[in-house]
Amino acid sequence: MADGTAPTPEDPEQIQPKGDAGVNLLTRGGHPDFLDLPWGQPLAQWDHPRLVPMAHGISRHVVRFVRYDDRVYALKETQRGVAQTEYEILRDLRDEHLPVVEPVGVATDLHSEGGLNAAEDPDSAMLITRYLDFSLPYWYVIGRDGPVLADDLLDAAAVLLVRLHLDNIFWGDFSLSNVLFRRDAGALMAYLVDAETAEQSRTLSDEMREYDLSIARENVIGGLLNLQAEGRVEEQIDPLAIADDLSGRYQRLWNELTKPEEFSLDERWRIERRVRRLNDLGFDVEEMSINRDGTRLRIKPVLIEEGHHSRELRRRTGLDVQENQARRLLADISSFKAWLERTSEKEIPRAVAAARWLADVYEPVVEAIPTEMGERLEPVEIFHQVLEHRYYLSERRQSEVDNLEALDDYMRSILSHRPLERQLQLGDEFRQVDDGNDPENEY
Repeated sequence: MADGTAPTPEDPEQIQPKGDAGVNLLTRGGHPDFLDLPWGQPLAQWDHPRLVPMAHGISRHVVRFVRYDDRVYALKETQRGVAQTEYEILRDLRDEHLPVVEPVGVATDLHSEGGLNAAEDPDSAMLITRYLDFSLPYWYVIGRDGPVLADDLLDAAAVLLVRLHLDNIFWGDFSLSNVLFRRDAGALMAYLVDAETAEQSRTLSDEMREYDLSIARENVIGGLLNLQAEGRVEEQIDPLAIADDLSGRYQRLWNELTKPEEFSLDERWRIERRVRRLNDLGFDVEEMSINRDGTRLRIKPVLIEEGHHSRELRRRTGLDVQENQARRLLADISSFKAWLERTSEKEIPRAVAAARWLADVYEPVVEAIPTEMGERLEPVEIFHQVLEHRYYLSERRQSEVDNLEALDDYMRSILSHRPLERQLQLGDEFRQVDDGNDPENEY
């Protein structure tokens, strides 16, 4: 195909091209074949029209980005065994619905007839991942949105580490540079980018969790100190306090999700309260482990995974969004259902209300968003912002404002002044300070 996309099946397959490239590519279906890239050269020396300078964090490896139509892919140069292992780990984590970047393929045998790469390192390989649209590196969040979203950033980072530990995954290399953030109904959601050191076991001891958390704490301090030295974050930011804050948020969330609780036999309502509290945090509870001892009950939740609201919204509407976004949309569906019942004076089934909300409320707003505006924020995030904007407009005018009017005012007064965030490139607004280092070595 002209854009390099091969009609491969959904399952991974081995592609063995002929010619000078001599590269072996293992790729997942539904993505380009990448055969038009200069695999016979070291990644740092590539000079190819598909290269794009994306904004990213720091990496110990050479990382560069290529564009195929509206999709961007990250290529990380590493060793054969490391690339293959990381590919498999990322694939397994995605299969378990954990927030990680999408693994696309592994390129090995990177040599040409002249043996350019082979002469330097015959074991070199490249990991290919899909760039996460609307993702933001931490320095951008801190630099653009300041303390408010910096607070949400720590919450999102703590949730990510807790989720990994609940699935018995030892990361071993948590740093803010190894995390990307996406806006989530005014908050943030964190995604794992680098799984090179990650390991999954049947159980994860408290000692290993604490060790992983201590690594995270040290890396956060070191990363922020480096950014301060380069002038990328304000000097009044206290890296030690931020690292301690991250540790505290992690411990509080871990305790809330896993700690046993005791109460008397006549306080069984507290079981339901505990379940609701866990649901509010976004986690589903598969069962409650209850031990009876005399006149006391001891309960411990057995969690399924995070995503309680996103799964419920997907079941009702088919929309696949992040957790806080789903929580906001479900609340709007409930309000819409109540409005339908008041106007019709009869009870409306939830499935009917959800279908009508999708057709009459959500889709008209999303379809009215111009393409250029959709590059600034994810459409579902714009919808959330429009709901908030409509409330404040109505309050200010002391009269009801409909969604499309609120959308028009929001785009004109707020969204049009925001930078494009779908695929944030170096050189965009709020870019990194140029410290003289090669930007291609930052992910």
